[in-house]
Amino acid sequence: MIPMVDLQRQYKILKTDIDAAITEVLNDCRFILGPNVSELEKDIAAYHKVPFAIGVANGTDALLLALKACGIKEGDEVITTPFTFIATAEVISQLNAIPVFVDIVPETFNIDPEELKKKITRKTKAVIPVHLFGHPAKMDPIVNLCQKYNIKIIEDCAQAFGAEYNGKKVGTIGDCGCFSFFPSKNLACYGDGGMVITKDKDIAEQIRLLRNHGSAIKYYHNAIGYNSRLDEIQAAIVRVKLRKIDEFNESRRTNANLYRSCIKRDDVILPTESTECRHVYHQFTIRSKKRNNMMDSLKRNDISSAIYYPLPLHKQEVFAGQRTISGELPVSEECAAEVLSLPMFPELRKDEIQHISDVINNAS
Repeated sequence: MIPMVDLQRQYKILKTDIDAAITEVLNDCRFILGPNVSELEKDIAAYHKVPFAIGVANGTDALLLALKACGIKEGDEVITTPFTFIATAEVISQLNAIPVFVDIVPETFNIDPEELKKKITRKTKAVIPVHLFGHPAKMDPIVNLCQKYNIKIIEDCAQAFGAEYNGKKVGTIGDCGCFSFFPSKNLACYGDGGMVITKDKDIAEQIRLLRNHGSAIKYYHNAIGYNSRLDEIQAAIVRVKLRKIDEFNESRRTNANLYRSCIKRDDVILPTESTECRHVYHQFTIRSKKRNNMMDSLKRNDISSAIYYPLPLHKQEVFAGQRTISGELPVSEECAAEVLSLPMFPELRKDEIQHISDVINNAS
């Protein structure tokens, strides 16, 4: 069986360091906002060359608290992509703001800046570009538009830790960058965890306040906040993995290039990498009108695959009763009908990639 991601392989590589890090936390018995959270925040900030990083409970909360810290409130419009995990838009609705969905660029599956431009109104207060599957969104035109109209940019980097756009790490280009440490991510813990990075001191202070029940001093509360603190054990695990993240991302890039050389079908569209971008391949996602046949063939050969995402957000039942703005989004719908993600993780072997590719090549 070849899984989508094999967490045990990486754990075996890092076992000694991870076990030691967890044991140290257990011996120290400081479990909430302890030294590992503080050190990880410093490490993540240094990695991105930004002054502030704030650990939170998960990637969804990272987006939610970033929006709130940027002043998003009821009735505000927030533009994003419908071709992403629901968390990206869910948090907009949780603040009683209005998700505005715009279509994507088919080559990268990321938000189309030209379509975004058409949806800006006087109510637009923020844009959430998603660096989907590890490929950065086209940020320069997005930044230019948002600067022109005084719109906040909250980057959804859940799948793109370490990816770069024009030499800049994703998450450092907008007002905030939001990360998830969900177990399958490029940089991951063994539960839930998240992080927000920013250059803005006021935003950072507000997120620190919001994550801890609106409290800067224990039992004194300045705002209605949340219980969204990064767990100390999870922070310790992420600190170990952070030391290897560039190496692991490079392995993903190597695996992606091997897939490209092995998959040889005219009816398969392979992932691309824009010249100004450094893709980190959280997923290796192909497109084909014969997607379902290929998926069936993989299953018969004990190879996992997945469809990210089968139904764009503007078509989801949950948003039928919510205030949203979308219109026709044909590219997102076409991609949803054709995408297929293949196994991708740093420890994936060459013979496995060749076998997966052979099954794809021979599928009817």
